[in-house]
Amino acid sequence: MMQNKLLGLSFDQLKQIKGIGPAKACQILAAFELSKRVLKVDSTNTKPTIQTPKDVIAQVSYLKNHKKENFVVLYLNSRNELLNKETISIGTLNANLVHPREVFEPAITGFSSSVVFIHNHPSGDPEPSDEDLKITKQLTEAGKILGIEVIDHIIIGQDSFMSFKDKKLISG
Repeated sequence: MMQNKLLGLSFDQLKQIKGIGPAKACQILAAFELSKRVLKVDSTNTKPTIQTPKDVIAQVSYLKNHKKENFVVLYLNSRNELLNKETISIGTLNANLVHPREVFEPAITGFSSSVVFIHNHPSGDPEPSDEDLKITKQLTEAGKILGIEVIDHIIIGQDSFMSFKDKKLISG
């Protein structure tokens, strides 16, 4: 005997209701089963957790093949779970224009508690330029003012990457 836990009625009980035959009873049970499956909250965590630079790289490894600089931000909740990933700017072969307003607007509207910056160096060399150091400092200060922690800034080269946090160029 089929019984729907959400509905609380079995197939046979539904058929006993005036106007509901076998076909309609099946439709009702199927509709409830479908809604249960659609609304089912998965007990496993489906949001990636960002703990290390390798976790970041797993999210943006595609950047190493880009011919222009791309500046991407990972927006995280208080558990370091990925809420959103957004390309903020696509620059030229060796430059990118990034402004705190564009970086932190999605963090504010998406209720992010922290962010990770990533950009690629099409040259393949992940060492930070003076401009990379300057923009990281500027963005970190903006994050402090807004109460949004900058966890790291990672530069992706062709076969390697560099983490500002690991190099102690950023505290986080």
